[in-house]
Amino acid sequence: MSRPVLELPLTYLHGIQADWILGYSESGDRLVAGVVPLNEAKTHVLLIQSTRRHGWVLPKGGWESDESCTEAAQREAWEEAGIVCNVDYDLGTIRDTRAPKHMSKDAPKSLYQFYEVTVTREEADWPEKHKRTRQWANFAEASEALKHRPELVEALKRSTIQR
Repeated sequence: MSRPVLELPLTYLHGIQADWILGYSESGDRLVAGVVPLNEAKTHVLLIQSTRRHGWVLPKGGWESDESCTEAAQREAWEEAGIVCNVDYDLGTIRDTRAPKHMSKDAPKSLYQFYEVTVTREEADWPEKHKRTRQWANFAEASEALKHRPELVEALKRSTIQR
């Protein structure tokens, strides 16, 4: 199911024309780049604490008009989790499935582009260290921790983590 990484032009994301300067698709979805950060053995995934819900999530966030999607995903991994990583696979796009009542101006409907990455280094200091903790989890533990976020569970399932 995993595909080798392909760099796409900044105006095109898996068949969806996008307004990259604003970070939103033509249909109004916020464009989000994320990673499924695995250890080298592919036995564990690194989870980070959410700043909004106090649960666990995968590193992800919007990207700037001057960077590729993979660059944005790696930047988010650094900012949120304090990791340096290599992009291994394009895991494809995943649509947000939240009900409209769970969306807001601060949390609009999103279109996620995930990549499987291998963590090459964990730093002791990183930009969001003061507001996030991180934790390694196996597939079962991660699936349970992410169960409130079906799009994150789907990204995890698309990865090559050992089950």
